[in-house]
Amino acid sequence: MTEPRRDLMRWQFDLTWQLFEYHLGRLRAGDFLAEPAPVCWTMRPDGDGWVPDWAETEPDPVPVPTIGWVTWHLGWWWTVTADHLSGREPRRREDVAWPGPGEPAIAWLRDLRTRWLAVLDSLSDADLDGPAPFPFPDSGLTVAHTLGWVNAELMKNVAEIGQLRLVRTVAA
Repeated sequence: MTEPRRDLMRWQFDLTWQLFEYHLGRLRAGDFLAEPAPVCWTMRPDGDGWVPDWAETEPDPVPVPTIGWVTWHLGWWWTVTADHLSGREPRRREDVAWPGPGEPAIAWLRDLRTRWLAVLDSLSDADLDGPAPFPFPDSGLTVAHTLGWVNAELMKNVAEIGQLRLVRTVAA
């Protein structure tokens, strides 16, 4: 049996999302900004919104992110990737707004999933052979590689959020 590559990518994405829902359904507002280590990156209130800790060059030691920071990071790369694949002007990092801890962040992530599936489902197998506009421009890699990267990045972020949630749960 052969499946179109997009269908395989969709299956892998859906599997990862099912694992994510396990954690999303158990997250509480207080989990998002709980600092897991003395050196960490988090989201900070700034006027009407939230601003992520950020450095252009990765610090040493690398800060441990909070769940809030990981959810913002996930939303940032996912939004920019969807922009690229949809032919829209990609948003700058500073323009991807995190909605805040708890239900706002969870609803935002679920909405990003819905928007991503619309992008994914619009791609034909022929589209997957096109050049990757992000995050591998001018690399010789394809849109199919971008979809594989999205799934891998999502898996990594889900694992990070899950681990941070579990540590917080048993420490409470």
